[in-house]
Amino acid sequence: MSGKPVLHYANTRGRMESVRWLLAAAGVEFEEKFLEKKEDLQKLKSDGSLLFQQVPMVEIDGMKMVQTRAILNYIAGKYNLYGKDLKERALIDMYVEGLADLYELIMMNVVQPADKKEEHLANALDKAANRYFPVFEKVLKDHGHDFLVGNKLSRADVHLLETILAVEESKPDALAKFPLLQSFKARMSNMPNIKKFLQPGSPKKPPLQEKEIPNLLAIFS
Repeated sequence: MSGKPVLHYANTRGRMESVRWLLAAAGVEFEEKFLEKKEDLQKLKSDGSLLFQQVPMVEIDGMKMVQTRAILNYIAGKYNLYGKDLKERALIDMYVEGLADLYELIMMNVVQPADKKEEHLANALDKAANRYFPVFEKVLKDHGHDFLVGNKLSRADVHLLETILAVEESKPDALAKFPLLQSFKARMSNMPNIKKFLQPGSPKKPPLQEKEIPNLLAIFS
C-alpha cells in the first residue's frame, strides 16, 4: 500500500466527484480503482468492504469509508478544511448542504426522459440564478473576505467552485449578474492545488454523457 487514499467508484463524476475535488484541493494524491462491470461491485460487496452494500467507498487511514457526506466530513476535518470551531462548522455545513441540493439538480439532468430534459434544466438554472447564487454573492459581500467562512479555505469554498463550474457547463454566463462570485471563481481557480486539478489529464471527470448511462446501469443495477 502506498498510503494514498484509494477511491472505489465508476470512472464518472457521480457521488465521488466532490471527494476528488476535496482531496485535490487539500493537495492529497489519491488512487482510483474503477468499477468497470457488475462483478467489480459484487466483489466489494462479497468481501465485506461496503458497509451498506454501495459505493462510493474510500480506503483511508485503515478504514473503508462509505456514505459520501461521511467521507467528505472526514477529509475536511483531517485536512483542516472544516472551520476553527462549531459555529464555523455549522456555517460550512449549511453552505455545503445548499450547494449539494443545487449540484444534484444539475447532475440529474442527463438522466431525465428526453421530453423532460429541457424543462428540468431550465428549472435547475433558474434555481441557480435566483435561489442559490444570490446567497453566496451576499455571503461574500457581508463577510468581506476572500473565503466563505473565517478567512481561510474551507470545504464550502471548494464545493462552491465545483458547483459553479458544473452550472457553467450548461450556462456559460451563469455568473453574469454576480461580480463577487466571478472574482471568487477566478481566485479559487488559480490556487495551485485547484489549478492543477483543473488541467487536462487530472482525475477531474468530464460531464456524464447519455451514451455512458447504459454501462453505469449495468454496473449498479
